[in-house]
Amino acid sequence: MTLTAIEKKINYKFKNKELLEQALIHSSYAHEHPGQGFKDNEILEFLGDSVVGLILADLLFSYYPGLSEGQLSKLKSILVSTNSLARLAKKLGLDKQIKFGKGEEKNGGRQKKSIMAATTEALMGAIYLDSDYQTARQVLAFLLKKYYKKLPRTNFQINNFKSALQEYFNQHQLPSPLYRTISESGPEHEKVFTIEVSSGREILARAKGLSKKSAEQKAAQKALKKLSKDKFQAISDEAFFICQDENGQETKD
Repeated sequence: MTLTAIEKKINYKFKNKELLEQALIHSSYAHEHPGQGFKDNEILEFLGDSVVGLILADLLFSYYPGLSEGQLSKLKSILVSTNSLARLAKKLGLDKQIKFGKGEEKNGGRQKKSIMAATTEALMGAIYLDSDYQTARQVLAFLLKKYYKKLPRTNFQINNFKSALQEYFNQHQLPSPLYRTISESGPEHEKVFTIEVSSGREILARAKGLSKKSAEQKAAQKALKKLSKDKFQAISDEAFFICQDENGQETKD
């Protein structure tokens, strides 16, 4: 794999190729080649660690309205974990491109998750320096969508979809959603309500429930799924875009 192949995988072309090359130089290689001008990737890793953390917090806050601070923190901690970042490095083929010193190569550096994770962070730091925050954000969102998996249906319940939908509209500076009762059917003690939620002239969703509140919640849930279908993962009460199972264990590729 070449550096150009990596650029294709990350959907970003470096203006300064030296930054990409530096992101792939382990400190052991620089130490074994003194005086040859090689810079290792440790300073880029330092920067990339903060860049990745900030971007993920930004993405999760934007794409998962309605989750608590604790739930968002848990999602973020999984995504920035050594296992997750190391997996991403291998998906991108970074493990095959890292330059190691002979000693680290013999010690199995290419198989060490900590080194792989650090290289992913160095790559993101390099992208940030080569471009800007918004571009780095777009790259990481692209990588998450392409290379990560979903959590199963049992994780991270959103309990109030109306609040989540309102938060979505607030974040995107849209007028508040409107709920309207379309119909009521059935006997008095078992009435079924059909509720419609709209934004301006656009009908977002309709849903039925045994109470107006229940139908409104279901309609809001459907609206969230519709509005978020072009994001890196549909917002729902169960599916999230990371690679763990219901027991908190990583899933296999």
